[in-house]
Amino acid sequence: MLVGMRSKTEYAQGENRRELEQLLSGVAAGDCNALEDLYGRTRTAVYGLALSYLKNPQDAQDMTQDVFVQIWERGEQYRPTGSPMGWILTICRNLCLMQLRNADRRENLNDEEWNAIPDRETGLPQEEKLLLQDTLAVLSEEERRLVLLHAVTGLKHREIAGLLEMPLSTVLSKYHRALKKMRVYLKGDDAL
Repeated sequence: MLVGMRSKTEYAQGENRRELEQLLSGVAAGDCNALEDLYGRTRTAVYGLALSYLKNPQDAQDMTQDVFVQIWERGEQYRPTGSPMGWILTICRNLCLMQLRNADRRENLNDEEWNAIPDRETGLPQEEKLLLQDTLAVLSEEERRLVLLHAVTGLKHREIAGLLEMPLSTVLSKYHRALKKMRVYLKGDDAL
């Protein structure tokens, strides 16, 4: 039964990848509708990654727009040999890092800023969003980014390693350590 579930998941991921590749091909050809569809399907992941770097909802929203402007201007540079979502998130990461270098901003996301994130962006009710916020707060910034990249965008650990330019073994160990911290927190045990 697990094999059947896995193949359905892999099939869905393959379909999603093909659809994103088709949309990127449309963007490269100057199709505004393809860009609109691509934006609708990937904006939450782009926003989440931008927020994890920039720590400010308004800056993350602005960055999300900048990412899609870059995609529109450079759509022809995408090669279907890689992951379309990985390519999109690499653009986001690079723009975020450039902005951070230029502004040298290193601030934490406070409760007010987290609560400013629209509910539709996270897809969670307010109570679950608050629980997620509290749980993610026990993680380091790097661990939080790894968990969000895997959970929100659905990227595989190998893709995350490439995106963040880290060894796969490091990504895996930090991801599993982060999950362990979250489990311990949710059980109410203070001993990490």
